[in-house]
Amino acid sequence: MDRGSSAVIAYAADRVLNTDPVETIERGVVLVDESRIEWVGRRADFDKLGAGRGAQLVDLGDVTLMPGLIDAHVHLAFDGGDNPVDRMNRESDTQQVALMVRSARRLLSVGVTTARDLGARGYTDVVVRDAIAEGTLQGPRLLTVGAPITITGGHCWFMGGEADSFHDVRKIVRLHHKNRVDQVKVMATGGFMTLGSAPWYPQYETEALVVIVAEAHRVGMRVAAHCHGVEGIRRAVEAGVDTLEHCSFVLEGGELSYDPQLGELIAASRAFVSPTINLRAKDFDPTFIERLGQLRRAGARFITGTDAGIDHVPHHGYPQSLPLYRELGMSTAEVIESATSLAATALGLSGVTGRLAPGLDADLVAVRGNPLDDLSALADLELVVARGRRFVPDELPEIGPLPDDLVPMTERHSFERLDGDDA
Repeated sequence: MDRGSSAVIAYAADRVLNTDPVETIERGVVLVDESRIEWVGRRADFDKLGAGRGAQLVDLGDVTLMPGLIDAHVHLAFDGGDNPVDRMNRESDTQQVALMVRSARRLLSVGVTTARDLGARGYTDVVVRDAIAEGTLQGPRLLTVGAPITITGGHCWFMGGEADSFHDVRKIVRLHHKNRVDQVKVMATGGFMTLGSAPWYPQYETEALVVIVAEAHRVGMRVAAHCHGVEGIRRAVEAGVDTLEHCSFVLEGGELSYDPQLGELIAASRAFVSPTINLRAKDFDPTFIERLGQLRRAGARFITGTDAGIDHVPHHGYPQSLPLYRELGMSTAEVIESATSLAATALGLSGVTGRLAPGLDADLVAVRGNPLDDLSALADLELVVARGRRFVPDELPEIGPLPDDLVPMTERHSFERLDGDDA
């Protein structure tokens, strides 16, 4: 970024939108010194107090300046195409890193300044995270998990995280910590994208999940649980995981039905729900939004995550996912909070990002229009700043329609068989 003669920049906008609580400053200023926010307030006070003495003033005009967005569930190593798993299995780690760099830039190009990557092979995610943090690459701040912990032959076994016994799961958490991942992900149930894996089957007993959670928390790492099936969701909540990914309420045989008692259990727990609502959510599972709406009404706390990178879900489709949260009964202010400050809290970053406050990282976006009036304004970017460094968005490919012969995710091969017992 070319900052001229000053490392201090004052970004002025007709509207400055903060998120904790959600409130708007008319004709506001955000003062940035290097990578940190130094001051936030009204333009009149900024001018009168001389808060930006020596600062370079960037007047953005009729835009809304706000915290950068957070996607709590992405897969940088999946390409969002017809068969991302096949591509991952064909590619070397070096090729995977190249793909992950492109995915990261596409996220940043739509205003996602923080993302949690929930599954990669060979700690390639740590390599990309560090390159971004060091300034070698531009991309969102990344939280990494390495290979998801799964049973032998379980969901996403091909990423290298197979572990079965209490000893195995404890050891892999320690290995991940040794390799400097940020958090841990466990496949509490099977999934849709792995041959031989059925989403309704719990992959671990509650006691094994407790071991994973205890070992991760011991070294300061949070735990994300991939959980589609009702019993696996229940076990993950009972084990004390930090985030519930998907939370699809799949019953044995593939039936999809909200469980009110489980919903109350989730709402009463400390866990946040990362529901992986993306622009294809209704195409993949027509009743998903309805079930999540019931969970929302029970009092569960939602953060925004898209599962970006899976089949037909490109990384740059994040803004198009946000209006779907309104169908859960959330206000526009609640959606924005879930995409910023609440997501930061859930991921352990409340003291780093998600809000406009002195001392936090300068993660900013400016959008034309007012997202409090219309969430689609978040797709109309004027400015992206990640940790104080301005980013010029890449030219992004058009997001086309789904194939006519697409088989909904809820009807895929993983439902066809798997006559096994719990691990």
